Amino acid sequence: MGLTVSTAEALLGAGVDVITSGNHIWDKREIYEYLDRSDRVLRPLNYGTHDVPGRGWSTYHALDGTDLAVINLQGRTYMQPIDNPFTESDRLLDESSEVLPPVRLVDFHCEITSEKNALGLYLDGRVSVVVGTHTHVVTGDERILPGGTAYQSDIGMTGPIWSVIGFDPKTVLPRFINALPTRFEVGAGPVIFNAVQVDIDPATGRALAIERVQRLHEA
Repeated sequence: MGLTVSTAEALLGAGVDVITSGNHIWDKREIYEYLDRSDRVLRPLNYGTHDVPGRGWSTYHALDGTDLAVINLQGRTYMQPIDNPFTESDRLLDESSEVLPPVRLVDFHCEITSEKNALGLYLDGRVSVVVGTHTHVVTGDERILPGGTAYQSDIGMTGPIWSVIGFDPKTVLPRFINALPTRFEVGAGPVIFNAVQVDIDPATGRALAIERVQRLHEA
């Protein structure tokens, strides 16, 4: 649960360009100061700005020199009652003093598919990509929306495939069988890598194609 500085540095050192996050970003206190000094680790934008570490979006340079923006948002249904991700998106896209580049990638960390679907349609034509995270389960609804935004409700997890959303079944099943509290432990064995690849026109920011990617790594 959460992100440590050493884990963040290991991911970035391995070739990850930007780390987005969600509700568990606050689980490790040591990450707070790191969020303030690193623009490569984002927390959800709609936690606000008053006494909240870090940032919810930033701009970066792609390998071909294209400027792009990465935006991290979090849903509110069955989650913390933070600021509205829809109106905060409007504030960033329509009212920001800094004009965002045409290529705009949105990670929407959200519990339910209807809220994810709604945000995708709400931002259609205004961003290049809206992909959901949080449920750990990949969805098969990848598509290009009418306005040119690539969308998928959830890109899934990277973690042990024979698990309950990443956790050892032995530590999870008692909660469903007899409601006893248990301490979750990370699962073991083969690891599934879920991702999505999107082709984008850098001049317009419109998505041209979206493809699900899934790889199995035998541990």
